[in-house]
Amino acid sequence: MASIRRTLSPVYHDRHYENGGAPFSPSSTSSSPSQKSSGKHSSSSDPKASRRGPWRRPFYQFLAFFLIGFVLGMTPYGQIDDVNGTDRFNFEIKPPNVEESLKRREEVAVDGVSFSAESKNKKEEDFAPRKLVIVVTPTYNRAMQAYYLNRVAQTLRLVEPPVLWIVVEGNAASFETSEILRKTGVMYRHLVCKRNTTSIKDRGVHQRNTALEHIELHKLDGVVYFADDDNIYSLELFQSLRHIRRFGTWPVAMLAPSKNKAILEGPVCNGSQVIGWHTNEKSKRLRRFHVDMSGFAFNSTILWDPKRWRRPFSHPTRQLDTVKEGFQQETTFIEQVVADESDMEGVPPACSRILNWHLHLDALDVPYPQGWVVQKNLEALITVK
Repeated sequence: MASIRRTLSPVYHDRHYENGGAPFSPSSTSSSPSQKSSGKHSSSSDPKASRRGPWRRPFYQFLAFFLIGFVLGMTPYGQIDDVNGTDRFNFEIKPPNVEESLKRREEVAVDGVSFSAESKNKKEEDFAPRKLVIVVTPTYNRAMQAYYLNRVAQTLRLVEPPVLWIVVEGNAASFETSEILRKTGVMYRHLVCKRNTTSIKDRGVHQRNTALEHIELHKLDGVVYFADDDNIYSLELFQSLRHIRRFGTWPVAMLAPSKNKAILEGPVCNGSQVIGWHTNEKSKRLRRFHVDMSGFAFNSTILWDPKRWRRPFSHPTRQLDTVKEGFQQETTFIEQVVADESDMEGVPPACSRILNWHLHLDALDVPYPQGWVVQKNLEALITVK
């Protein structure tokens, strides 16, 4: 009986590929099936080839990621307490102290609030509202009216606001006065005294009473000052008016009728306390308070809130036109505002400076210039070569 024996595969030994082909070249891939089977058998039987298997690449990747994670895990993100001595290499990683951070925030918040409060108080002190100064000026049409009104207006423009200028005319408001007031740049009210007056002395009294009625009706809160248009005033006077609480007075300088000397009339003060009066022999026996009409000012609330000042009079505070002597007009009015010198304040302290002048320089005989024409005689008489 015939026996079939399978031939053993040849022993594997290195050899050069035919035609210099690579292991995966087309020439090598087109080898016979017997060669393929012999290649498989030889590769599986080689121990070195089994060690070079596909596990190396994952191992190196795992090792790289492990090292990166270890380094990141050892990186300190909190506070590190460095100890001395034997524990120098003992690092303790602590998270940020929450309580200390909260305390710091509270301190910063408190400091910010206190700083804002202090700055607010400073601003309130710096920008404290000033008291309103109410200047009452009676006027009438005459030759020097425009000059006098513009002079007073230029002074009031330099006074710190708020300032209210009440200008009172008699019978009717003139166009010229309205034009002057509109161009001054001062807050004003143009009033008209409707009462017919025959005497020049009574004219100013009724005009001032018209202004007092206006202040009382509208309850204007401020310091009232009677400023005639023919007087000269300093800026220091209007700055001092805002410090008056109830009634303030100061000395006024005026020219004597002969115009050759000056007369001082007003209070003598010890600090802000009135202890006497500057006067002359003519008016010494005629009035109680030796004050000029432009030498005092008072709080406007006396006119419309008498209970606040405990005034005994029930009638409105007005100037009296029944007084024959002109010196008594100031005294009769002041007696309605204060009881005696203890209710007065000397302005400025010690009454040591003259703040306004009463000059009486108005020319009475000069007619009021109506309809001035200046269109003629405007050509040059001498030509400049």
